[in-house]
Amino acid sequence: MPATLPKNPPFNKILVCIILILSLAYVNASAKITGLKCEYLINPIGMDSPRPRLMWIMDDAKQGAKQTAYQLSVSTDSVELSKGIANTWQTVKVISNNNRVNFNGRALQPYTKYYWRVSVWDKDGKSNTSAIASFETGLMDKSNWKGTWISDNNDASAKPAPYFRNSFDLTKKIRSARAYIAVAGLYELYINGEKIGNHRLDPMYTRFDRRTLYVTYDVTAQLQSGKNAVGVLLGNGWYNHQSTAVWFFDKSPWRNRPAFCLDLRVTYEDGTTETISSNKKWKTALSPIVFNSIYTAEHYDARLEQHGWNTAKFIDTAWKSVINRQAPSLNIVAQTMQPIRAVEKIPAQGIKKLDDKTYLYDLGRNISGVSSITVKGEAGTIIRLKHAEKLGKNGYADQSNIDLHYRPTDDKDPFQTDIFILSGKGEETFMPRFNYKGFQYVEVSSDKPIDLKKESLTGYFMHSDVEPVGSISSSSNTLNKIWQATNNSYLSNFFGYPTDCPQREKNGWTGDAHIASETGLYNFDGITIYEKWMADHRDEQQPNGVLPSIIPSNGWGYEWGNGPDWTSTVAIIPWNLYMFYGDSKTLGDNYEAIKRYVNHINDLYPTGLTTWGLGDWVPVKAVSPVEFTSSVYYFTDVSILAKAAKLFGKADDQKTYEALALKIKNAINTKYLNTATGIYDKGYQTELSVPLYWGIVPDSLKHKVATRLAERVKQDNNHLDAGILGAKAILTALSDNGYADVAYSIASQETFPSWGWWIINGATTLYENWDITAKSDLSLNHIMFGEIGAWYYKGIGGINVDPQSPGFKNVLLTPNFIEKLDHFESEHTGPYGKIRSSWKRKGDVVEYSVTIPANSTATVFFPTGKKVSANEQVVNAGNGLKIAAGSYIYLIK
Repeated sequence: MPATLPKNPPFNKILVCIILILSLAYVNASAKITGLKCEYLINPIGMDSPRPRLMWIMDDAKQGAKQTAYQLSVSTDSVELSKGIANTWQTVKVISNNNRVNFNGRALQPYTKYYWRVSVWDKDGKSNTSAIASFETGLMDKSNWKGTWISDNNDASAKPAPYFRNSFDLTKKIRSARAYIAVAGLYELYINGEKIGNHRLDPMYTRFDRRTLYVTYDVTAQLQSGKNAVGVLLGNGWYNHQSTAVWFFDKSPWRNRPAFCLDLRVTYEDGTTETISSNKKWKTALSPIVFNSIYTAEHYDARLEQHGWNTAKFIDTAWKSVINRQAPSLNIVAQTMQPIRAVEKIPAQGIKKLDDKTYLYDLGRNISGVSSITVKGEAGTIIRLKHAEKLGKNGYADQSNIDLHYRPTDDKDPFQTDIFILSGKGEETFMPRFNYKGFQYVEVSSDKPIDLKKESLTGYFMHSDVEPVGSISSSSNTLNKIWQATNNSYLSNFFGYPTDCPQREKNGWTGDAHIASETGLYNFDGITIYEKWMADHRDEQQPNGVLPSIIPSNGWGYEWGNGPDWTSTVAIIPWNLYMFYGDSKTLGDNYEAIKRYVNHINDLYPTGLTTWGLGDWVPVKAVSPVEFTSSVYYFTDVSILAKAAKLFGKADDQKTYEALALKIKNAINTKYLNTATGIYDKGYQTELSVPLYWGIVPDSLKHKVATRLAERVKQDNNHLDAGILGAKAILTALSDNGYADVAYSIASQETFPSWGWWIINGATTLYENWDITAKSDLSLNHIMFGEIGAWYYKGIGGINVDPQSPGFKNVLLTPNFIEKLDHFESEHTGPYGKIRSSWKRKGDVVEYSVTIPANSTATVFFPTGKKVSANEQVVNAGNGLKIAAGSYIYLIK
């Protein structure tokens, strides 16, 4: 608006009217209702939950905006629902600010699509109704399966992947069709020659003999009246692990030849249904995939291709009969989660011809996924694609840092090396279907000369396709690169369960996962993956409460690496989900598992101190007692259990576990804390930061212990001297206790040992070891040092959960205006919308900008000793400034 109006009375009147109209429109604008999800998915199909969670976001930028009431409506008829008529469930106008509600209407029926919407009233009593969303049930119960589990007649040692097909006629006009497929192993599904969906490596890895997942597809568009054909290609995955390594997955108790069960349910226009199912009428043959291993690679002989094998016109008289098989488990449930996809296509950044038969490709960054090659050559030409994270001194691909746990029995299964045999029929393309790798470089060699260009090879970054919900940007290029590298490593280790590395192991190491969980949740909407993984925990837990160190497991890990410093996942991750989403479901689902777990530790270690664990893994030089770190994690698990007991109204349990937590805390402090000096044990970084972070330090001594920690860091030349448990704790332990500048001095280092040291040396992911020349433990794509990605949000941006009002219902904002940064921007989209906490320097003033989404609040804690003003008025923020939803700017001097 101009400072003075033009000297034109008619124009002035018009301009004033426009301004008034726009102002009134803003003031009177009703909230938009967005982000409708069911079970954290958008319009999902194939749901099994009888009481699914329905959720929405109130999008309203007005200051103080909040929801005061809602009304949910659910119907099987979208037209009637649009008129306000709901035949399944309609609540009254509920006076509540809840934006996540469990369905509580008429019993949901299988194979049924439900439409829903929500009306929301704002603080002024104005209502707005959302667009219509949907969810669709699947089988709901295992008794609804009509198909039979089938396989071919080969045993688990057979190498080629099997094809399966069935042709059928559809005589009526089709209204809709769904394919429900459960698989022991991996699969690709085809109808009339078309691959169904864009998922990769389905179904997700579980303990196959205890829980089997099925996936649902809408296949209406692929079917036709008349002749049709359905085809299935099966891969081994973790179900039939033929490669041999130190974890003995080749000896898994469930191991067998892959098998599947399929129901293709067709609904006709006249309302009748027909189901085409897997049964003895199907035919099978071997595919051109002559070997596939989730752990190593895939081998493909294009000369064996059978074109049109999955179409109705294909003649399958030479194919064999299938056999019936027992289901791998009796617990067959819907896969309700974001799938793995090839999320990003990465062109090769460089190519080098090493000799007449060998080329080296560089993607320019480290990824998890696969490569695709397009090539032309003579029939029978054998091409090998060797994938590696680094190069040897001779310039060839070097796998010495990732193949050390592999135990091959012959030379037929080279590590991370695809083998492609050409058919000789013009230009051919190969990309593995049932494998993924961790790599930056691809060495392509052939037994006959071939001509390749840079464009001949492409990388595909694969991972669980979780939505980004966070962003960080700052004036430090190194900080920005560390954040990006952390996210790259996090996603590279998210494949339906969290892993340690995408190349050497692909195991669900529990310690790595709970350490990185906050980093993941600040940056990605990963709750569906974690909820599935917690179900894996419940599948794996022994009756006495013991959990393995890797989950899922074939039985390995119950005897090593599974103390509370690692398997605290059973408690920490459900608690973090509750903190980030305000959703206690997983905490409730895991409650008895946590209870059995801590009771077992209490039985083994009645003093409150436990030596069970691995300790501060991969430290720089200082080694802390395992008893110390494991006992702190034991305390953490018991504390979470006590808080969960309070949340769920279990008063006796609350009393029991609060007392046990206090006992453990006192035992740790009695043995390890020198109250006079404020030093734990020998005073190493881990020994001071871990008790601060996890709440062991008595309140009266927190400042003293934090001061000792800051002094220790300066003694260590402002560098880290910690393993993964210390690295998890140290940055927040410092920034939460008045030493954010010391924390930043660690986080911003660019010399050994530091995150920045990796970046300066070309890292695009996080490493396993601070020492980049280490002879062992040197995967170049590990997430176990990934807490720094969460600390950027917590320790600099200051976006913190409020344990008293979880799910960012109330945001605790504790920004730290680091002197060595000119600006810092952080954003996180939580259950109520986008939270923004950003600041920039303007001379000797810091301008701090905050956005709090509608239906939530915040409490802002500014650094002490600073003058804070807003709108030229001094702000009294001594005990925390409480603010409503909206956008604010503060000046700090």
